Amino acid sequence: MFSVSLGGAARLAPLEVWHAEEFAGHLDRAREHIRPWVGPAFVTDDTEGARATLQRYAARQADDGARLYGIWREEVLVGGVMFTDFDAAFGNCEIGCWLEPSAEGHGLITRACGLLLDWAFTTRGLHRAEWHCRADNQRSAAVAERLGMTLEGVRREAWPYGGVRHDKQVWAILAPEHHGSGRSRGQDAG
Repeated sequence: MFSVSLGGAARLAPLEVWHAEEFAGHLDRAREHIRPWVGPAFVTDDTEGARATLQRYAARQADDGARLYGIWREEVLVGGVMFTDFDAAFGNCEIGCWLEPSAEGHGLITRACGLLLDWAFTTRGLHRAEWHCRADNQRSAAVAERLGMTLEGVRREAWPYGGVRHDKQVWAILAPEHHGSGRSRGQDAG
């Protein structure tokens, strides 16, 4: 298993089925904070739900699709990043993230997503990476900007939550526009 330093006492590593209990505990701390911003199937309420989410991603990764990575800070799972969609045949992917409040403001998401982009573009040869977020999620939009993405458009009322439909932003970056760290060369993120 690989583990990549994100600086300080933080690291990025695959989030796998055997982490179900730890993932459930993390969601207990993060659930209400992340619920408005992530898909409802992701925010589970117990260990079995956490295990089902991890199994869903493991099956998709086995088919060279979506992938899920955890961010541990001082050996506590505090969030993660993922390829919510990964299509090598078409050269496209979508990345996403989540983080519990205690870990915000340390650049963990930006560094972790930068590693995903490095790997997708450099190792796997993908051409386009997208980032989708609710239009009122300023923190998420700021990460997309820091990653060098361009706001391509807004899908009006595309994100239902709490009985209200919210606008969704679509950000993207193309491989020639990405000026990554190159740290993923020789490292296996897949």
